[in-house]
Amino acid sequence: MPLNVPNLVTWLRILLIPLIVGIYYLPDAWLAYGDKNATATAVFVFAALTDWLDGYLARALNQMSAFGAFLDPVADKLMIAAALIVLLQLERVEAVVGLIIIGREIAISALREWMAQVGRSKNVAVAFIGKVKTASQMIAIPLLLYHDDLFELVPCQWLGTILINVAAVLTVISMLYYLRRAVPGASA
Repeated sequence: MPLNVPNLVTWLRILLIPLIVGIYYLPDAWLAYGDKNATATAVFVFAALTDWLDGYLARALNQMSAFGAFLDPVADKLMIAAALIVLLQLERVEAVVGLIIIGREIAISALREWMAQVGRSKNVAVAFIGKVKTASQMIAIPLLLYHDDLFELVPCQWLGTILINVAAVLTVISMLYYLRRAVPGASA
């Protein structure tokens, strides 16, 4: 396990996950409900930015590693799953949406592992639809964590719900895309 700057940034993202969850378990006397939403949102956004930062640093410092390539998507999936579970508990996301998104992440991770073992990992490399799905999730989740209207202009819960539902639809479409690419005879 190479310990370099990009991998440390990825580990930081993983360490922030319990903080996002734990904020909602703080007593109200320590942090008011609205402040919990704002704090959890800020931590999630910061963690999401580290996803961009670790990739940038890996390329800029020429510190790319197989371990980093493994750890980065694991950190992303853990962060998304933890946030969705919090949102489910807060009743801000429907259970079916959480199940679709988390279930797809598990299934596609297993598919990628299997395809790598049979020498066909290029068939299930990240596609554009997967990137759009991720972008939709990464915008929706902070909106849903924040929950209240932003500057009395942006209805965060409403907009976040639309985007997370879009993400769920894109999740199904991207899963079908990757499964189709995994079929023997599919081109790389």
